[in-house]
Amino acid sequence: MTTILIARHGETDWNRERRFQGHADPPLNELGRQQAHELAEALAGSDIAAVYASPLARARETAEIVAAALELPVETRAALREVDVGSWQGLTRDEVEERFPEGFRRWLDNFDHGWEDGESYDELGQRVVADLLRLAARHPGERILVVTHGGAMRAAQAAAAETDYAGARRLSGPFANCAILVFAVESERLRRVDSDP
Repeated sequence: MTTILIARHGETDWNRERRFQGHADPPLNELGRQQAHELAEALAGSDIAAVYASPLARARETAEIVAAALELPVETRAALREVDVGSWQGLTRDEVEERFPEGFRRWLDNFDHGWEDGESYDELGQRVVADLLRLAARHPGERILVVTHGGAMRAAQAAAAETDYAGARRLSGPFANCAILVFAVESERLRRVDSDP
């Protein structure tokens, strides 16, 4: 059995401004770096065998801070990026509601992607879960850390709960910056583990 700790990146200014980030690349802010250092402290002395990250700056920098404390390298993986929100990228929720009212209502009320371009939540889930399973196969019986984004964490949560992305969004609210979910991988399936890292 492989254990995967999936952590969300630290805060960016866009998080604070409630902007849709998607594939945009804003860096961590000072609070985000502090959160990453706190995550590193929480994982100090753990038996993590490898650290992987989305290549987007907010996740990569978070992973680098944690990996430095664990004396491990970071490997970035394109499949671990956040969902591509298309024309919503960089916009605040208020701006999206004003420019794309129908799509925003669909996103808010139906827990579906509301943008007409970019990437669907199903596409996000397919690429993220497939990559997590590839990483698990690379590390049989080990614990690994994956630093990624809220969307990718929700995709893993949906796969483990055998529901769709909308169902996973109904299960829990947004993930805090540097929050961790723990999954076991057995027989090429994700299973949520409720335990401390």
